[in-house]
Amino acid sequence: MTLSITQRTIDAIWRIESAKLIAGLTRMVRDVGLAEDLAQDALVIALERWPEIGIPANPGAWLMTTAKRRAIDYMRRTKLRDQKYIEIANGMDLFTEEDMDRILDGEIGDDLLRLIFMTCHPVLSQDARVALTLRLLCGLTTDEIARSFLAAESTIAQRIVRAKRTLSAEKVPFEVPVGEELKERLYAVLEVIYLMFNEGYSATSGDHWIRPLLCQEALRLGRVLAEIAPHEPEVHGLVALMEIQSSRFKTRVSSTGEPVLLMDQNRAQWDRLLIRRGLAALERSQKLGRPLGPYSLQAAISVCHAQAPTAAETDWIRIAALYEALSRVTPSPIVELNRAVAISMAFGPAFGLQIVDELCAEPSLKGYHLLPSVRGDLLVKLGRFDEARTEFERAVSMTQNVREQELLKNRASECESEASK
Repeated sequence: MTLSITQRTIDAIWRIESAKLIAGLTRMVRDVGLAEDLAQDALVIALERWPEIGIPANPGAWLMTTAKRRAIDYMRRTKLRDQKYIEIANGMDLFTEEDMDRILDGEIGDDLLRLIFMTCHPVLSQDARVALTLRLLCGLTTDEIARSFLAAESTIAQRIVRAKRTLSAEKVPFEVPVGEELKERLYAVLEVIYLMFNEGYSATSGDHWIRPLLCQEALRLGRVLAEIAPHEPEVHGLVALMEIQSSRFKTRVSSTGEPVLLMDQNRAQWDRLLIRRGLAALERSQKLGRPLGPYSLQAAISVCHAQAPTAAETDWIRIAALYEALSRVTPSPIVELNRAVAISMAFGPAFGLQIVDELCAEPSLKGYHLLPSVRGDLLVKLGRFDEARTEFERAVSMTQNVREQELLKNRASECESEASK
């Protein structure tokens, strides 16, 4: 195995295992900043040793064992709390691969939910929570997070460092709260799980358009949360949304890994079990008798797609109405952009383009690649191929995902060919 191949493999393993590793270490040392440092130490050791010894059969177990040894060494060096050292060094055995397989399905899975509640504590601002989530749970680099915030990398780095210090200084407990405290943090937790799922559904950067394992973990956490808070409609709404979106995974990429857009997907291959689970979750949300919130409304939009036998039979008028309702509950330029797409499908591309053109002046969408991408698609439908090519080329320069760049480049080339006819 060449060095470059090994490094790419380690990078992929890290994206899969890092959140679980940090969560498990946070349970041990009760400090999320220290836990991340220990996890990074384990990664550095893996980068040094795996090119020589090969990738272990269970890399997650190897990383956890290595990180735990580093934790013990840290306690020895700094002589922090003898009792804590005894608890870690003597009260917990180092993980074997068999132990790790068992724990990944149990304790560490629960630890991820505890970590989310910890990072969603009200002592942190919303921006700090989002940045910390992208870093710890989604495995994005500081540079990637900075691009998503349209901010300087140094600003994001400082924000993350301050957030970890705040959690440590305030001694925020590593636990799932109960009662009113749970309700107070619930919406922030839902936002984090939603963010986690979206990063898996459309990866911000990298060589793959989707990260199914990240989506599966977000969905699993949502299902656990629905058991913890069964009377909260938006919990069921988010689960419904993730179930139905997950039903499309087999059709979202081609056999060669290329993105397949919604309108081109083979709906016969959508997972009907996940769709039924999503419908049941949405029904639970509706039966609680409160107005539909943002996640339940998005789930209802996904249901419109799931219930349409073909793309041509999609009820775009209903989808446009649901986006209108969503824009009232959660006003957002991105919601407006999606509403523009729905209106274009229901009433024609000229109507959608009018909304998109108004959004071009929106500062928050300045670096959002889907704005020129959507505009390009509408211009294609109107036969304005030269303008559409320019928009797709702009979108290419904005996205960091390799697969999405390829898709947009192909669309720009198609426009160039059409324009030359």
